[in-house]
Amino acid sequence: MFKYDAPELLLDGRTILVTGAGDGIGKASAIAYAKAGATVILAGRTEEKLEAVYDEIEDLGCKQPAMVPIDFDKAREPDYIELANLLDTTFGKLDGILHNAGIIGLRTSIEHYDPIIWDQVMRVNVNAPFILTQTLMPLLRQSTDASVIFITSGVATKGRAYWGAYCVSKFATLGLMETLADELENDPNIRINAINPGGTATAMRAYAYPAEDPSTIATPDDIQPAYLFLMGPDSKGVNGQNIDAQGTLSAQDLV
Repeated sequence: MFKYDAPELLLDGRTILVTGAGDGIGKASAIAYAKAGATVILAGRTEEKLEAVYDEIEDLGCKQPAMVPIDFDKAREPDYIELANLLDTTFGKLDGILHNAGIIGLRTSIEHYDPIIWDQVMRVNVNAPFILTQTLMPLLRQSTDASVIFITSGVATKGRAYWGAYCVSKFATLGLMETLADELENDPNIRINAINPGGTATAMRAYAYPAEDPSTIATPDDIQPAYLFLMGPDSKGVNGQNIDAQGTLSAQDLV
């Protein structure tokens, strides 16, 4: 696992948006950020799941979170502008975005891939993080130390048969991260990075590998050191990196 011991209240005073916060890695990250002192904005498609995470954070005695239901498959530019205006009015700044929301689509050949599902995967996995980041950039610029984290995959750097739109979308996500990071290379207040979570016991993983025993792989909580490091001030100056959450690197290797 990526080695990092997060200081207590690492994210105190920070406001962080987590997409796909209703379950899996998004839920674990939202709770980890809240426990580290952040005010967490929970974004996701299913309001009931967001409410459950909201209640869990409150029960832990953390700062009161916020909740913004949004379906990235159906959202269009006015929806993103409305979200940005709401966050601006409520918080005035944004110190971080974790682009965790994503869908896997179909596991089939390119030859037989349904174009409608292909478009859906691209909307959720690529277009939504692009538009959301672009729309929220003015709020990120109000922070003195903002971090944006994209989520890649083991199929983001080498094509893999039958992974279709998901594989292509993760190539695109990595390209988006690297392009934006390069554009902001000389901006001392915003850093852009990515995390490859690796094989993690989530619903998406279970769909992709139905015969796999989830007890043999990492849990979402296990991989949080990488998520905390990149979101917190200890990663200031780290930009354009694609970190393997289950790799052998440590935070000291990157700073």
